[in-house]
Amino acid sequence: MIDFARVQKELVECSKDSEGSGIKVSQKSDDLVQLMGIIPGPVDTPYAGGTFQIDITLPEGYPFEPPKMQFKTKVWHPNISSQSGAICLDILKDQWSPALTLKTALLSVQALLSAPQPDDPQDAVVAKQYLEHYQTFVSTARYWTESFAKASTRGIEDKVQKLVEMGFPEAQVRNILEAVGGDENLALEKLL
Repeated sequence: MIDFARVQKELVECSKDSEGSGIKVSQKSDDLVQLMGIIPGPVDTPYAGGTFQIDITLPEGYPFEPPKMQFKTKVWHPNISSQSGAICLDILKDQWSPALTLKTALLSVQALLSAPQPDDPQDAVVAKQYLEHYQTFVSTARYWTESFAKASTRGIEDKVQKLVEMGFPEAQVRNILEAVGGDENLALEKLL
């Protein structure tokens, strides 16, 4: 049975430090089973400047079983599937401990972006490129970050303005747009 009191406490802890760490976790549904994690791309990596969304599903046995995490934002990385967003990381599998939290799991995923493990790949094509053509890997990873993980600020501001003009509170509009990756139609559905 999921310990919902602990999940609530973890969400509060994440929100306290989100400005400093850039790591956020928010609810996608009322039941606290479907969550959305956000991590910034680490500095001095091809992912720098990007904001990456990660779908989080809590299993029935959480915190004794690891959360299921999958990148929603497309990313070019040996340990993350370029097709499905599946993540190959030991703490999300057999090295999970109930002492870990959603935030520490997201920090570990962020650290994985800084230190790929091409010898234990999730995406063999990316791992091969990383090992055999490193500069091409870096260029591709940067391109994917630019294309998929960097939202145009101007575009977001236009969407916020449009939804505020419809009568929705600006803070709520910004939170929902962030949670849905800037998808204006999905944001409107959630606001209604």
